[in-house]
Parts: sequence; C-alpha cells; structure tokens
Amino acid sequence: MVVDLNRCVGCQTCTAACKHANDTPPGVQWRRVLDVESGTYPDVQRLFLVTGCQHCAEPPCVPVCPTGATRQRADGLVTMDYDVCIGCAYCAVSCPYQARTIVHDERWYYGKETVQERKVAHEERLGVAQKCTFCVDRVDEGKAAGLTPGVDPQATPACSASCIAQAIHFGDFADPASNVSKLAAGNPSFQMHAELGTDPQIKYLYTTPAVPGRDKEPEDEERLADPSNPLVGALQTFWDWRAAMNWCFGGASSGFAVVAVLGAAAGMVNPARLRVLLAAAAVLMAIGLFCVFLEIGRKLRFWRALTRLQSSWMSRELYAVLVFYPAVLAGLLGAGPVALALAGIAALTFLICQAMILYKARGIPAWRAPLVPWMIFASGLLEGFGLLAIAGWLWPGLAAYAGSRLQLAGITLVIANAALWYAYRSSARSRGIGPLARRVIDRVTMPLHFVGHAIPALLLLSGDPALFALAGIAAVAGGAYWKFSVVARAGYQQGFALPKLPQRGSGRFAAPARLEHR
Repeated sequence: MVVDLNRCVGCQTCTAACKHANDTPPGVQWRRVLDVESGTYPDVQRLFLVTGCQHCAEPPCVPVCPTGATRQRADGLVTMDYDVCIGCAYCAVSCPYQARTIVHDERWYYGKETVQERKVAHEERLGVAQKCTFCVDRVDEGKAAGLTPGVDPQATPACSASCIAQAIHFGDFADPASNVSKLAAGNPSFQMHAELGTDPQIKYLYTTPAVPGRDKEPEDEERLADPSNPLVGALQTFWDWRAAMNWCFGGASSGFAVVAVLGAAAGMVNPARLRVLLAAAAVLMAIGLFCVFLEIGRKLRFWRALTRLQSSWMSRELYAVLVFYPAVLAGLLGAGPVALALAGIAALTFLICQAMILYKARGIPAWRAPLVPWMIFASGLLEGFGLLAIAGWLWPGLAAYAGSRLQLAGITLVIANAALWYAYRSSARSRGIGPLARRVIDRVTMPLHFVGHAIPALLLLSGDPALFALAGIAAVAGGAYWKFSVVARAGYQQGFALPKLPQRGSGRFAAPARLEHR
C-alpha cells in the first residue's frame, strides 16, 4: 500500500468499510486512522495517520509463531489460519505496529446478539489472533476473475476501494508498472519503523508537487509520556501476570536444575541427592508452564505449539520440556549420571529459550533490548543458586556446602546481575524504550538492588553458611520482582513514528503562501 498523508481527511470511511467487509466485533478495528496533533502553539499541525498490519517483507510475527498459524504467502501477504492458532499472543507482542487483536468472548454491539451479527459471526476467530489481511479473499477472487488488484475495486482491499480522497492505494510493489510502484518511485516516502528491519509494505507519502515535506522535530518527554497521545504505545495486555509467572517460575526452576547439576559435578552438591533437587525443579517448572497454559486462548490446541521447531523459540522451549521431564523421571527411577546430565542440558536449553522468547518480542521496546536475554539467563542462574542455598538449609544433606567456592560463585552471580541491570537501565533511552516503560524500570531499580543484590552479597560475604538461605530467599525474590515488573508493568507497545511530515499547519509549520495568479 501507499498512503498519502496530504490526502487523508480523517473521514474514517476506510475504517467503516474494513469493519463491514471483515465483520469485526466491537472494539476490534483492523484498519485505524489516528488523529495526530503535534507541536506547541503557535507552531502546531494536525494530520491523520492510517495504521494497521504493514504486511512486512520481513514480518517479525511469522518466525515466532509456534504453530505456523501466521504465514507469509509467496506474494508477500501475511495471513492467519484461525484453525491452527492457539491464541498464545506471541505474534501480538512481536508486532511493532499494534496490528494484532485477540477476542476471548462474544461481544455484541447492542448488548445482545442481533440477526445481522449471527449472520456474519466468525466463531473461528474467538480466542485466536486476528488482524488485517489486506482483504486477501477479495484479492484472490478478483484475480481469479481476471481483475487487477488496486485497479478494479472488486479486487482491492475495502479500505482502499472506499477511500473518498484517494489517499490509500493498493497494488504490487514487485511490478514496476503498478500504481503503487509509480507513486513510491516518483514521490518521497517513508516506512514506519524501518529501523527495525521489518521492511513494512505500507509506504507513506508526505509531499505535494508544490509543497515539500519536512523533518519531524523531536518530541519532548512529556508528550511521549502522555497516554492520550495517539502515537504513544499502550501497555500490552496480551501477556499478563500468567505469562510473567512463567518467567518467574520457569527461570528459577531451570536455573535451579542447571546449578544443581553443575554443583554436583564441582563437588558442591551431594551427587546422591541430585535426583531430589531435579524433581523439585521439575515441580516449580510445572507451575510456570501451567500459568502460561492458562494464558492461551485455545487450550485444547496446545500441542500445535510443537510444530515450529525450526523458527519459534516457544516451540524449542516445549521440546526442552519434553526432554527434561523424562530425564528427571529416569533419574528418580534409578538411571545413571547420563540421565541426570541430560536433565541439566535440557534445563539449560529451557533457560536459553526463555531468554530468547522475550527478546524476540520485537513489538515491546523494553523486551527487545539486547541485554534482556543475558539478564534472563543470569537471573535464572542466580535464582537457581538461591534455591540451592534454601534447599541446603531446609533439608540438610541435600547440598554439600563447599565453603569459599560456593561463596565465590554466589557473589559472582550477584555482581553480574547487578551490572546487567545497571547497564539495561542506563541504556534504556538510547535503545528506544519509552518514558512510560523507563519510569517502571526506575521504580524497580532501588528495591531490586537492595533486595536482589545488596542483601545476598552481604549475607554471602559474611561467610556464615546459616545465612546462605536468607541470601537465597532475597536473590529469588529480587529475580521474580524485576521479571514480573518488566513483563507485566513495563511492557508498553511500540508507538507510531512519523519521521517525515507534510508542511502544513500554523506558525513555522504552515505551508508557503499561495502564489497569486498573474
């Protein structure tokens, strides 16, 4: 698509046409038009921004999908298979364009179902991700009838076909002779969030033959922190406390298993008790997995999440689970060290997958920061160390304390975690994390450093094994605190960006004076 910012008048005809053509329920709008005001009096401007799925050439939603429900066709269109989607929302948090919606319950416009709503009901869309498909059915049916998409209205997406100002153009960028190719080649344009490498396939025009556009002036922090600003991303609600619990329990349990296996190999854990430690880790991991099971919209399809091992870290995490639990069970039944070592390797894989799952959610700036996977990994090991210390206090004989070696390992992990959080917070603004998320990160910092870092370090420095359990409790609490906060409280979606603007408005933004006809 090509969208002309100078032509759009904000009439919302495209949004109404989209809703009519796709029968979306209340609160769901695949095509949106934002009313954007910018600047400070007297230099102010107003324009209308058409948004929706950008059908990226490199769509971040496709590889993360654990079922293959989100696909990219050979012609570039990104489509949804509602019969395969499990409603895990991984695609939704991976989209930098706020283009995904999940509806879990029936909604009616007038409080109860009408005849019309029953006629056009789409029960297959409940509990699964849905989005704009560029009216793929219209496109395919039109092409089959010999029509040209973007030229013949019957073969063109409803939003483009209905636009009264001819602001939305549809066609084939791969065809140099198409209308969209000519528009994009003959006029300056920009792509939304092109810096993310998604290569979105909606290009925005911002100039006219008589009036060139202008660069967007930097927004002040107050404006970027205003939730009423349509360009500011809202707090995501796709992954709530249930998903956060998966990172809390999953990270701690897998880290516990890894530390226990490494500790046994290093002589810091009684090898005879390793099976019990791994069984305890398996119980904690099961709690986290159950929480994320509660999160998905189509629970009976959960097995489909195993089908995308080649690209989805969520699928890879499940395969790690399928190795971990049989290995732990084999250990409990008396299998030798090979099974226990395999359990440790599977737990390590699980922890790596957890780190990458959050990092690959590219629609959430606070999650896609390069330090995030390292933070998840290091925190899991520290929490695992903490659980080992707690276990050694609760059940004497489970852990064989190795004096200074155990002390050194714990202090090293504490220092690494503190340094990673400091670097994450310090680089947040330069990494594109918005002020709303940064405020959450700032609020978390002091309690985290005190409870999760300072207390464990001081207790470990004391050298008193009796205090190691308290250090472990603080370490686990600190890890759970920051992960829950980052996932459920700092998960603000990527907002919208306008690097270029039409030259129109008032003050410095006003278009040049019209020349008198002579």
